[in-house]
Amino acid sequence: MSRPIVVIEIPDPALVVLVGAAGAGKTTFAARRFAPDEVLSSDALREAISGDADDQRASGPAFGALHRALARRLRDGRLTVVDATNVTGPARRALVSRAARAGIPAIAVVFDLPTPVVVARNAARPGRTVPGDVVRRQLADLQESLRGGLDAEGFAAVVRLGSPEDLDAAQVVRRRSERSPDAG
Repeated sequence: MSRPIVVIEIPDPALVVLVGAAGAGKTTFAARRFAPDEVLSSDALREAISGDADDQRASGPAFGALHRALARRLRDGRLTVVDATNVTGPARRALVSRAARAGIPAIAVVFDLPTPVVVARNAARPGRTVPGDVVRRQLADLQESLRGGLDAEGFAAVVRLGSPEDLDAAQVVRRRSERSPDAG
């Protein structure tokens, strides 16, 4: 039996918050479905700041830069994808709050793949594996967020991708909003 295609409707403009552990497929998903200039990546910003995407000492400045760029993009009414783990409530609340202040809807795309799949994908990442205990903590934080009401955090929609097949088959459909400069 074939699985139904997951259709993710994204108003344009919107904030798309990718939520999932390292190795879950967020960066690949974003690269396949969004233009490079629409994606703000914490890894890319850490790399730009310190020369090493894995340098956690650069996380503070990287997330500062991410939030400043996000504020500008939302103010300008531009669709923006935040590619970071976002597995904790405080990380997501800061993003949703920025979108709300700009009057732009926030959509969560949750990468809730089985633990063995995420651990294997992380281990297979060329040159960029995250320690297994960190990935397991991120997976635990994600499950706590799902139990704790991620649906009630102010997102206009929460889309859960629960398998590699869901992830591969997911289609993003953009819907121009009234706020869009091209609408009307």
